[in-house]
Amino acid sequence: MACKCGGYYYTLNAKASFDRDLTKTRKFLLRNASVIRMFTSGFFRSKWRSIAGKRRILSMDAREKSRSTILESSKDKRVPIFVMMPVDIFTLDASGCPRIRKLKALTVSLKALKLAGVHGIGVEVWWGIVERFSPFDYDWSLYEELFKLVSDSGLKLHVALSFHSNIHSSNGKGGVSLPLWILEIGDVNKDIYYRDQHGFSNNDYLTLGVDHIPLLSGRTALQCYEDFMLSFVNKFEPFIGSVIEEISIGLGPSGELRYPAHPFGDGRWKFPGIGEFQCYDKYMMEDLKMAACREGKPQWGDKGPQNAGCYNSVPSGVPFFEEGKESFLSDYGRFFLEWYSGRLICHADAILAKAAKILKKYQENEQTSLMLAAKIGGIYWWYQTLSHPAELTAGYYNTALRDGYDPVVSVLSRHGAALHIPCLEMMDSETPPTYLCSPEGLLKQMQSVSKKRIVNLIGRNTTERLDKTGLWKIRSNCYNPQAEVV
Repeated sequence: MACKCGGYYYTLNAKASFDRDLTKTRKFLLRNASVIRMFTSGFFRSKWRSIAGKRRILSMDAREKSRSTILESSKDKRVPIFVMMPVDIFTLDASGCPRIRKLKALTVSLKALKLAGVHGIGVEVWWGIVERFSPFDYDWSLYEELFKLVSDSGLKLHVALSFHSNIHSSNGKGGVSLPLWILEIGDVNKDIYYRDQHGFSNNDYLTLGVDHIPLLSGRTALQCYEDFMLSFVNKFEPFIGSVIEEISIGLGPSGELRYPAHPFGDGRWKFPGIGEFQCYDKYMMEDLKMAACREGKPQWGDKGPQNAGCYNSVPSGVPFFEEGKESFLSDYGRFFLEWYSGRLICHADAILAKAAKILKKYQENEQTSLMLAAKIGGIYWWYQTLSHPAELTAGYYNTALRDGYDPVVSVLSRHGAALHIPCLEMMDSETPPTYLCSPEGLLKQMQSVSKKRIVNLIGRNTTERLDKTGLWKIRSNCYNPQAEVV
């Protein structure tokens, strides 16, 4: 559960004596957090099964003395709180090398969080920092320092291996690009990034079209991701399963499995636009052409839908997202959306397969606590329409007539990964009715399919809010009697 609300933690903690300590530091501390299920016996137990039927048990040392903030439920289960490290924690020094900002203040803040009852810290481990200057030149020194600082404070770690950039989404607070040697390749060949129908590219994440093409100094994108994961595990093996309790694998923009259909950081899109399909780099277009030929309709491979509006369109008046001969319900519409969403699912399948193989021995060790996780986007606007257009452009083939999240969660289930979901604090009643939003409906659907596929849930908040109403909405979503406990 990602908490971005500054008053959150001491509200949950019955010991008011910690209030003053936390108030002093909360402006610096809090961005967001994660929640995983914790049983009163002191064990984390996953309810997911692999295809082979193995049950994975995630244990926690019974001697752990942490006073983790706990949400009690009628089911007698407890939810520890993880706080996300601030987005601007890293900065560049005069030589262009990353370093930790305000190290002394961070140390004090971590101690304050521990006293407030927070269980752990979420940290983004950036590809663009570690392998910044040249291929295979991994520099983990920044994270060695940070992980030791967190561990010495008595806190646990949730690590997000981040293969994206946050330059466009950092709101002027700095940001981390993709590795510089990747950007150099992209300067020559912009088709290594996703492109829209106008030819604009997005260098926040590599297109899945290069997953299997060795364009990156002789490696494919998948090989780059795999090598990075192997290097991470080799470097931090002593922490894995003890201090590091969760490893989330980045699968797209903002670390989420989706296309960059709503690029809010560069001025092309603003809420509640439906977004645009991102399949116009030459590698994805080549794949589309081959798929169309296999379908016996080579003309379908020339381009994506030409009647799907633009970034800031609304669904009404956009033929592809209405009912008609050339809509998403047509034979062509179904073909394109199956291909577009299917390529995204294959992308997740390939990366998670490599991650699960690398982490297998830690997950199967009953003496350690390690969870593999994957994030999904919270595209909740226009959810109450027939076509769900904003979800379709993001790569989720989810409509009023089709469950688009079931195939996604099936992939996670196959690799023993938890589903990291957003929107825990959001309410339909607080969204503009004109935009037919339903964060509650989206969350309910994700909870339902996770229960069906026996996949564990991790949750986060989507927006920053400091009110009690949002807090109790998060609590009610953690203990929904109709769904699995977060």
